[in-house]
Amino acid sequence: MAGSVPTLSEEVRARLAAEAREIIARYPVPRSALLPMLHLVQSAEGYVSPEGITFCAEQLDLTEAEVSAVATFYTQYKRRPNGTYTVGVCTNTLCAIMGGDAIFSALKDHLGVGHDQTTEDGAITLEAVECNAACDYAPVVMVNWEFFDNQTPSSARDLVDRLRVGEDVAPTRGAAKVCSFTEISRVLAGFPDGRADEGVNAGGPTLEGTLLARRNNWTAPAVPGRGGAGAVAAEQVASEVSSAATGRSGSDAPTVPASTQERAGTVAGKPSGEATQGTADDGSATTPPPEGGAAESKEG
Repeated sequence: MAGSVPTLSEEVRARLAAEAREIIARYPVPRSALLPMLHLVQSAEGYVSPEGITFCAEQLDLTEAEVSAVATFYTQYKRRPNGTYTVGVCTNTLCAIMGGDAIFSALKDHLGVGHDQTTEDGAITLEAVECNAACDYAPVVMVNWEFFDNQTPSSARDLVDRLRVGEDVAPTRGAAKVCSFTEISRVLAGFPDGRADEGVNAGGPTLEGTLLARRNNWTAPAVPGRGGAGAVAAEQVASEVSSAATGRSGSDAPTVPASTQERAGTVAGKPSGEATQGTADDGSATTPPPEGGAAESKEG
């Protein structure tokens, strides 16, 4: 923007311009490249600066107002310097009642910052997140969008302490270690870091529905005109899941390696009093009966 102080060196601008052309070439319409372009400038600066807004506008033949409208709409784009690690605590319904609200409150007190605020050392930006898309592992904390499952206030405090002193921290599932905010921004811009297949991606709770369907011979209804393709696809997925499993737990779910369970305070590493206890689902749910009445069983 006019009158703003440059934050990008000529060398960095030249590199970003070359990478911007690569991003734009992925799309039939240049303006469609705006979202990854914003991640690109964020990977260079640690946030989307006024100069970053101008850069995107120039590259895509947009107005700065059009770029700003997008950058201020999505919460993954930061308009002020972000911490090295964004720690997002899910406070949506399931995570909240499983302890997410308590975790967020504990981290606020421990770090001395509130929502979307950064610690003085620049290490942690804390966020209350509406959903981390991992309800089967609630309560969940994410660090730069890597999963830390089945968290507690104490395990979350330990997690941020380890991040602040520069330890390599491994998420429960996914990459072998958490990368920095600028590094993950570059990945989101569409430049892979080669780590997509590291670690465990889908653990037992995620796969349980597929395995339950297989045990009960449930299949998807045939799609009209496709000759039962839905049923064939369901059986193929179930077979692949079964083949991929290295072992079975009591509920017939794939066994998650102990080394993975022990990462960052997940269930296997929790104090027994803090671990979330549950029972295996046999495929039926029972609603409480009205007074004097019989329970109603809902199959499937």
